Amino acid sequence: MKKNFLFLITLCLVVISCQTATKDSAVKKDFTYPKTKKIDHVDTYHGVEVPDPYRWLEDDLADDTKTWVTAQNDVTFSYLNSIPFKGELQSRIEKLNDYEKISAPFKEGAYEYFYKNDGLQDHSVVYRTPVEDEKAKPEVFLDPNNFSKDGTVALRSIIFTEDGTLTAHLISEGGSDWSKIIIMDAIEKRIMEDTLIDVKFSGVSWKGNEGFYYSSYDKPEEGSQLSGMTQYHKLYYHQIGTSQSQDAVVFGGEKQPNRYVGGRVTKDDNYLLISAAQNTSGNQLFIKDLKNPSAPLIQIQDDYFARFNYVTNEGTTFYFNTNIDAPNYRLIKVDLKNPAKKNWIDVIPETENVLRVNTGGGKIFANYLVDAKTSIKQYDMNGTLEREVELPGIGSASGFGAKEEDKDFYYTFTSFTYPSTIFKYDIASGNSTLYRASNVKFSPDDYETKQVFYKSKDGTKIPMFIVHKKGLKMDGTNPTYLYAYGGFNVSLTPRFSSTRIAWLEQGGIYAQPNLRGGGEYGEKWHLAGTKMNKQNVFDDFIAAGEYLISNKYTSSDYLAIAGGSNGGLLVGATMAQRPDLAKVALPAVGVMDMLRYHKFTAGAGWAADYGTADDSPEMFEYLKKYSPVHTLKEGTAYPATMVTTADHDDRVVPAHSFKFAAELQDRHEGENPVIIRIQTNAGHGSVSTKQRMELAADKYAFVWENMGFTPDFSEEIAN
Repeated sequence: MKKNFLFLITLCLVVISCQTATKDSAVKKDFTYPKTKKIDHVDTYHGVEVPDPYRWLEDDLADDTKTWVTAQNDVTFSYLNSIPFKGELQSRIEKLNDYEKISAPFKEGAYEYFYKNDGLQDHSVVYRTPVEDEKAKPEVFLDPNNFSKDGTVALRSIIFTEDGTLTAHLISEGGSDWSKIIIMDAIEKRIMEDTLIDVKFSGVSWKGNEGFYYSSYDKPEEGSQLSGMTQYHKLYYHQIGTSQSQDAVVFGGEKQPNRYVGGRVTKDDNYLLISAAQNTSGNQLFIKDLKNPSAPLIQIQDDYFARFNYVTNEGTTFYFNTNIDAPNYRLIKVDLKNPAKKNWIDVIPETENVLRVNTGGGKIFANYLVDAKTSIKQYDMNGTLEREVELPGIGSASGFGAKEEDKDFYYTFTSFTYPSTIFKYDIASGNSTLYRASNVKFSPDDYETKQVFYKSKDGTKIPMFIVHKKGLKMDGTNPTYLYAYGGFNVSLTPRFSSTRIAWLEQGGIYAQPNLRGGGEYGEKWHLAGTKMNKQNVFDDFIAAGEYLISNKYTSSDYLAIAGGSNGGLLVGATMAQRPDLAKVALPAVGVMDMLRYHKFTAGAGWAADYGTADDSPEMFEYLKKYSPVHTLKEGTAYPATMVTTADHDDRVVPAHSFKFAAELQDRHEGENPVIIRIQTNAGHGSVSTKQRMELAADKYAFVWENMGFTPDFSEEIAN
């Protein structure tokens, strides 16, 4: 096994054309990976022994783990900082992001609120103006940039009472999923009482101005707070003016064991809806009459694997968006007096397209996903179609929802080459008017987006978006960034990214396939990529790369594969199965140990998608067959790989990435670098604007360097 490796570090300072790829501009340099010790640890699954030599890396608090992290980062950042063009690249990304960004406004009580980032602020600031004085100068309501000096404390969400006079806002520290709740008098902008701590996977739902419901787990008693299992979720009620120690458990805990519990009060304050889930793929639903403290919980549906989402209610008539007997979802109404399934009434029946629903101004807004693109239809509350909303183009629309009394609202539209733009929508007429355009420095007319459909290994047609400069020559030498997810019913839709411009303007191609396991075509599409169908997801991704290569968009020498979280698993499994497919691999915060993922934090909740090694011998063997940590082969030349994770990731714990990187460095044979970048004071995603830009620069620099491609920023600098 090789311990010393040779790989390319570009030292050539000659400026070449941005369309030219050169592999002769680099020189070889001796390189030594940090030594990673192995221990004699073996687990037995269904009678099969499985070595786990890097088990010690799961202890993120241990001194030897910290030493290992420091040593890996020293190597990684030394390499990244030696790339000659990285400084110019980072400056370009900063310039592309340095423009004012404003969210769609939303009304709360006497004020209209919005988020604004002046350009490179670490966090967007919450502003407000009086509803009755649209010309008033906006005032700062809440500035998260003041939460910490280094920008690592972030505003997660802010929730107002119905009358807009009180708020509860959640903050996270260092990217952790553990949050705190701060309660404020919204009118006076004054903190009212002690901060609530140790809150996780929680929303906030106010009951009038008296108090609110929130959710959390007991803190792990042993080991690290970041990696310890969080098993039983609890729904609490906090009464304003009392201490958190007095908060009552309303639902959950060991008596009602569920991994995810949430509470929501209806707009009339009369009912509490409780969602209880064992996994990420469905929920039971209960309703409690808050007018009668002794009223029992009414269970509306009991299938943990069915999705049942509250939309609105009119007295005892409740509207739900569900996939029960409708894989593409339907909107139903349920009379609380007769809630049995046989009495459910379709308001908007299932169609061939996936349905999501919002309401506002007494109307229903049906958001359909048509081949991963948004289509909006407006209905009355009885399900009578009033109009199809005319959108600015083909892309993604969000924000179609408002309060019942509103006459209008704002929505946002975006696509790959359409910067996020805000429109004002008049509910009565259906007219959209431009409210605020983006001022990002980008020329959409210079680029094109197409959607293709390619065949996967089993013949299934998979859609894929491809974005690039107009007139780009398809000769197999274009650097191509293939990004996907493929899991947990998540749908990847067209979105604009100012950072991505830095890739596209250098002649790069961005490709985004919609793999099975996602939600683009409903529950059947989702289930086709779960458990013992998971290999379909990897096959879909591999086929996407092969399509791009066979159609001369790129070649294996210029293909990078990327994904995060479940998408990190996707990249890890793909590079293990097809190490020849791509030149570069970027697995981010990935689920890499498929035999032990359910042993950390709330990972057991992912079992509906993955299954667990404890389920059966068959499930164990299936997981082991694709688990990235267990499938890397000794003496194999893997793509140039930069694993990325963060020290505060308590969702997909960094041990996954640590163990994968250690295995990869031990088994890889060849000159391609295989390194790990470990962000400090960050979680499952980067916390601040600065962190996000630095990560993007490091990724693009790593990709281009290992493709032998030297970007030319002279034209961008001149402009």
